Amino acid sequence: MASRPYILTETHWLCLKDAIFDLAILPWGATEAHNYHLPYGTDIFEADFLAAEAAKQAWDRGAKPIVLPTIPFGVNTGQSDIYLDINLNPSTQMAILRDVITVLNRQGLRKLLIFNSHGGNNFKALVRELGLEFPEMFLCVSHWFKVLHDPEYIEEKGDHADERETSLMLYFRPDLVLDRNTWGKGKSKNFRIKAFSEGWAWAERRWSEISEDTGVGDPYKSTVEKGERLFREVSAKMGELVYELCKADTDDLYA
Repeated sequence: MASRPYILTETHWLCLKDAIFDLAILPWGATEAHNYHLPYGTDIFEADFLAAEAAKQAWDRGAKPIVLPTIPFGVNTGQSDIYLDINLNPSTQMAILRDVITVLNRQGLRKLLIFNSHGGNNFKALVRELGLEFPEMFLCVSHWFKVLHDPEYIEEKGDHADERETSLMLYFRPDLVLDRNTWGKGKSKNFRIKAFSEGWAWAERRWSEISEDTGVGDPYKSTVEKGERLFREVSAKMGELVYELCKADTDDLYA
């Protein structure tokens, strides 16, 4: 397979020594249980496939993004008792981001998109603080799983190892999805305190107390076809974002 010039791990110094890119993309996933049937690396695979396709679409239109290696660990503080769910504290994420931004800034690549693929990651406060430290940099965050909200073809609502994620994995890596007879139902409990369920107050969920199989959302209506459609529709919007960021004048962002 030919290397993709917009994927850093597939490129070579021969190609990079005189290269100039418009935008760095940092995919950020997590390593955690996804019901019984999806692999621990689900968020990583989603980040890899979607970021690569978004970059490809922008590249094919003449933009110059470069996708950095995916960070495989995310914030999993609410899952501390689930075996081998690997947690990065937000302070650790800050340290990683600071080091990456320092390199980009020093080398003149002044735009960074954090391509978030895990609901437990929350980069807003980190970006605010790092924006003060690096005023030359334009820092922003995307969440691919918020792009389409609830498409009409996703029948069962959920937010973890649900119909949406299972369909994507059936499309991306069907070899890693276990047989249907192993799938948990993804039943979950809500907070008794109404404000938390309504979304205008927040507390972290204790995952082992809200779900028996670690899933939130029934996956049983998942299909490869739904996964492909999700991939195409999300990638189109993410590709447009990447293209616009590459072409944007960061001194003239507001109309």
